[in-house]
Amino acid sequence: MSLNFQFISKISDVPEQQWQALVSSDYPFIQYAFLNLLETTGAVGGETGWQPHHLVAYEQDKLVLALPLYEKYNWTGEYVFDWSWDDAYRRYSMRYYPKLTACIPFTPVTGPRILCAAEKLDTYLPLISNAIMQRCQEKGFSSVHLLFPEPTLSEQLIALNWQQRRSVQFQWYNHDFQNFDDYLSTFSSRKRKNVKKERKKLLSPQCQINRIVGNDLTEEHMRFFYHCYRSTYLKRSGHDGYLPETFFMRLLQSCAHQLLLVLAYYDNQPVAGALYFFDAQHLYGRYWGGLTDIDGLHFECCYYQGIEFCIEQGLQLFNPGTQGEHKIQRGFMPTYCYSNHWLKEPAFHQAITHFVKEENHSIAQYKEQAELLLPFKNDDP
Repeated sequence: MSLNFQFISKISDVPEQQWQALVSSDYPFIQYAFLNLLETTGAVGGETGWQPHHLVAYEQDKLVLALPLYEKYNWTGEYVFDWSWDDAYRRYSMRYYPKLTACIPFTPVTGPRILCAAEKLDTYLPLISNAIMQRCQEKGFSSVHLLFPEPTLSEQLIALNWQQRRSVQFQWYNHDFQNFDDYLSTFSSRKRKNVKKERKKLLSPQCQINRIVGNDLTEEHMRFFYHCYRSTYLKRSGHDGYLPETFFMRLLQSCAHQLLLVLAYYDNQPVAGALYFFDAQHLYGRYWGGLTDIDGLHFECCYYQGIEFCIEQGLQLFNPGTQGEHKIQRGFMPTYCYSNHWLKEPAFHQAITHFVKEENHSIAQYKEQAELLLPFKNDDP
């Protein structure tokens, strides 16, 4: 099979209709509109450390394959941490950056990565792997990293000499719950009382929580949310956040049908917000910001409101974002997520093989320990 592989510097080099013809799911972050928005609003490109370098392939002038791919010049916004690998390169007077990263920027959410006809993937995958490895050789990239792929794809890449890393996220699963109390009935008595007490402090006449979906979202809502988002980043990290205001405002034009905004009011004044994406089966908690510290408000906006929305809409899985052991006691299950890695320098690739083997053993122990802390009766909802 002869494929014509190309690397493009912006997604708009491919017509939207052709890209979307390859998309077989409503997973929001692989859609042309979302990826293009990252580029056109300056969230990637320029001095961000993210340079689009997307892989596409044609067969007889027809686009048959696409993979979001980026040149990376720093570690920010990946959520699969490889600082120690960079340090090892430095110790040997070698450069780790630039590298190639196949992922969705600033989005540690498992989902489809390679867009092509499902029946073609097994045939295409070795060709994709070879094309990317050859690109690393030609352009001097140290390595290539595939972040948060679906488990099946991650397993397939092992046979092609890509090392697999595991990490743990905490995710919520819907077991046909009828309402939030039905969900809490799966908790042990003490844990159930803790959650009810936590929510009762907030759900009072002083504090109101509103969920706003899709076309009901306005520019005023989004402008306030960005104010919260930016303020929180400035307070915690000293910068404005990875995503500019124009990104959030333009989401209303291109992605509103997949947006949920939770707004919190205290004494009738808006004080915080959490912005989610969703598709037919999943809810994705992505961005949070608050103007004041109110005990439990983050948990209410970012977790409990998301759970209630999933139950009401019949969504099966809620991914509230990466990290955070505090999610366990609220019923979020430790769940494996994956990444795959290939390093051009054979000695380093071999070293990473040993590193990943040891790390995966530690990750498995961590997951087992986290499962012991779940609040459910008999540790099972």
